[in-house]
Amino acid sequence: VQLQASGGGLVQAGGSLRLSCAASGPSFSSYNMGWFRQAPGKEREFVAVISWRAGSTYYADSMKGRFTISRDNAKNTVYLQMNGLKPEDTAVYYCAANLNYPNSYYPNEYDYWGQGTLVTVSS
Repeated sequence: VQLQASGGGLVQAGGSLRLSCAASGPSFSSYNMGWFRQAPGKEREFVAVISWRAGSTYYADSMKGRFTISRDNAKNTVYLQMNGLKPEDTAVYYCAANLNYPNSYYPNEYDYWGQGTLVTVSS
């Protein structure tokens, strides 16, 4: 599976962005899909995950109520809608895929990673 993240950019605090992650390769619908982010000088941080059946979602506490993860298996795409953005949300956002862990927030449990898309939130 190859993953291509897009949709990042510069936005003012309080604004919104929608990130997309397009997957190529077989059996996209079998993968649990996650979003992570990494700010300069910081470790990679879990954002959200959606199970392969889209039956369950899980968010980091600081993203609950502001971010929404969804997927369209027909389009082989997972989305991250981000509302109420804050300067501390500034980071490179990565999508990732795993076969075996529907609610995983551990980066090392993910099998495939996209290249990342930069989100910058100005104050």
